[in-house]
Amino acid sequence: MRYAMAIDLDRCTGCHACAVACKVENNLANDIWWNRILTVGGESMDTPKGKFPNLQMEFLPLNCQHCENPACVKACPIGATYRREEDGIVIQDYDKCIGCRYCMVACPYSAVRQFNWKKPEYAIEVAMGDATVTPHQYNTVEKCTFCSHRLAQGQKPACIDTCPNRARIFGDIDDPNSDVSKAISGRSHFQLLEEKGTKPSVYYLT
Repeated sequence: MRYAMAIDLDRCTGCHACAVACKVENNLANDIWWNRILTVGGESMDTPKGKFPNLQMEFLPLNCQHCENPACVKACPIGATYRREEDGIVIQDYDKCIGCRYCMVACPYSAVRQFNWKKPEYAIEVAMGDATVTPHQYNTVEKCTFCSHRLAQGQKPACIDTCPNRARIFGDIDDPNSDVSKAISGRSHFQLLEEKGTKPSVYYLT
């Protein structure tokens, strides 16, 4: 079994619902985002590329790519970052993490990892999301987990269920009958920075 995600770029409207759902579900601190919607070619988020009136808006959802050959795992000196053999999810162990950030340097998708420079602070006084989410810690690296706590309960990641346009598809890519395998089959798609040899588990449908 190997979990994978397909993102249909034709369906994505850049609404950021997936990013907000991820933040709430995983009780992320104020300045932490595991899921981002980048604007292709724009100077900053939610800005088009080109010069007026010839403008074009394209979105690129970005989260941890859960690589089959993850550079972050090789870079971590103490095994705090590891790939689960049973399903291919790349996990960060906060209790082991020493905050060296070698994984952030090694990862070619640098924007997907966040570092807690200070004790996590939250917009409200009560925890949001699922009670089984691992508590966040100071001076540690963190990232998307494919909502592993939800998978353990037989659910899909929060971003999948929340997307209003059904632009995200998730499942076992080793199963040819899974939703994600069917979505990729017969569709033009790409993986980010394929030349790096990391073999990402996120596929972008075009």
